[in-house]
Amino acid sequence: MSGAGFLILMVLVFVVFYVLAVRPQRQRQAEHQSRIDRVDVGDDVLTTGGIYGTILQAEGDDLVVEIAEGVEVHMTRRGIAAVLPPEHEDEEDDEEYEDEEEPASGEVDEGAVAGEEESLTGAIDETSWTGDRR
Repeated sequence: MSGAGFLILMVLVFVVFYVLAVRPQRQRQAEHQSRIDRVDVGDDVLTTGGIYGTILQAEGDDLVVEIAEGVEVHMTRRGIAAVLPPEHEDEEDDEEYEDEEEPASGEVDEGAVAGEEESLTGAIDETSWTGDRR
């Protein structure tokens, strides 16, 4: 393969890599930063430390987040990992599951019984277990 052919191949590999990996990642980062920049009082957030809270005050880059009743922390917008959807959307999801039919009292779900039998027959005899649980 000639030097020009190799160069063209390398450029094509770079272009494919950029289109499939770099560009989508940059778009996700820009979208995430846009959501963080738009957070406002009353929004539920998840911090980078894994703590859920509600924004009480927002002034520029500084935020006051309530993480429990009467417990407030001061942080920057960079400390926000995710902006959570409003709670009313979660309630709609719960209603979907409530509509599913459950067995009436006294009725036995055949699938649940079969699953229990399988788990019992596949159980390991604890007295013969010699493995180390590290």
